[in-house]
Amino acid sequence: MDVRTTRFGTVTISDDRVITFAKGLLGFGSYTRFCLLEPAEDACFYWLQSVEEPSLAFVVTDPSFFVADYSVPIRPEQMADMGISQLSDAQVFVIVNKVDQTLTGNLQGPLVVNSRTRVGEQFVLAEKKWTTRHPLVALAAQAGRKAASA
Repeated sequence: MDVRTTRFGTVTISDDRVITFAKGLLGFGSYTRFCLLEPAEDACFYWLQSVEEPSLAFVVTDPSFFVADYSVPIRPEQMADMGISQLSDAQVFVIVNKVDQTLTGNLQGPLVVNSRTRVGEQFVLAEKKWTTRHPLVALAAQAGRKAASA
């Protein structure tokens, strides 16, 4: 399948790499089919690219890379709805944003994907411990360093 993107041009993926979010993502409910683009084999950030809209893509990551005690409570009925028979079949991602010089993750709205069937859902966690802009990593201030050395 060829997927048109505004960032990478047209990329070819196998049909079995399409992730279906039947309910869409918050704020983007009319787009339900996405694919995960990996910029490199050892990358920890990925692009969740809409296969329906070339300009719609989100940077995502596995939150366990950055927040050791993060977990998504999945109720039995949610597991059944997604066809997840065991928790090891669930893969969790969070949408990443850049706020000033920090990359943040939406830990309150994780994306849960059944890694076998490629069915996904965005959950909304009620627990206030996690926020929509949880700091993941600080970025180096490259512009400031260049100006100081000039």
